[in-house]
Amino acid sequence: MIRVAVDAMGSDRGAPAVIEGAQQAASGAIEPVVFGSAELDTGGLEHVATTQVVGMDEKPADAFRAKADSSLVRAVKAVADGEADAVVSPGNTGAILAAGLVLLRRVDGVRRPAIAVPIPARKGPSVLIDAGANSDCRAEHLLQFATMGVVFAKEILGIARPNVRLLSIGEEPEKGNRLVLEAHELLAASELDFRGNTEGRDLLEGAADVVVTDGFTGNVALKAVEGTIRTLLEALRTEITATTAGTLGGLLIRPASRRLRARLDPDTYGGAYLLGLRGLVVIAHGNSSPTAIANAIRLAARGVEHDVVGRVSARLAQPQRAEIV
Repeated sequence: MIRVAVDAMGSDRGAPAVIEGAQQAASGAIEPVVFGSAELDTGGLEHVATTQVVGMDEKPADAFRAKADSSLVRAVKAVADGEADAVVSPGNTGAILAAGLVLLRRVDGVRRPAIAVPIPARKGPSVLIDAGANSDCRAEHLLQFATMGVVFAKEILGIARPNVRLLSIGEEPEKGNRLVLEAHELLAASELDFRGNTEGRDLLEGAADVVVTDGFTGNVALKAVEGTIRTLLEALRTEITATTAGTLGGLLIRPASRRLRARLDPDTYGGAYLLGLRGLVVIAHGNSSPTAIANAIRLAARGVEHDVVGRVSARLAQPQRAEIV
């Protein structure tokens, strides 16, 4: 039985949506534990009552220090204390990172934890890392991100030998800013299966099994991809229902459109791993639906099953030829 601590108070949709998702994920193999206000009705799920809430607009470090009894901090602490195997939170990402760094601590050798997000590409899912944990990076950080992303792609996506590309403004090695140029050199000299640069336009095509970048660029790219998917799917729905002929045609393509929506919907994975910590943390969208929360909890459980934390630690313990000390 895998116990997953669930922060119920950080969601934009409110605690009921998080609890509904936790109930969907509960099974003979997964036991969600809900952290939140004493008044919550968890529908029979184990409930740890907390008295504070970390808001989305709060400064991460201040929130962590001042709100030790918040659902977010208590859920992370449950993993640190061995009372849960993983934590899922749709709350303040910066506060989750701050709590993880202090309570869980970094894996030996990790300079910066990074957010790894599955991208629903046409050729199959790929990993974007870092998707928002580190706005300012050095080249050696990107080398570590790529290494952690490879572990994610192997253990969670089932890719035997993941290839890696570096997000840039052009495919040529000489394209990019100083960070990209230095990271390209390190990645090319590493033991990773590095295939060079890729551009943002190819993310949904399936540019690589692992696409590595700094957290600022990665977060912009991720939100652009998610916004594009949402807009296109809604535009398709609007056009189909706009006329009688369109509605009739829509009936014919309904099976295909449903498959497309299921494949591209960000709710399919529900969350992102915060890799590089000594405990398993999954960050969900603040606006996560119950389905997304359920899938984020399942993603966390799968990470426990595949010992993602241990495998990241073991991989980073190996010498990295091009790493700058």
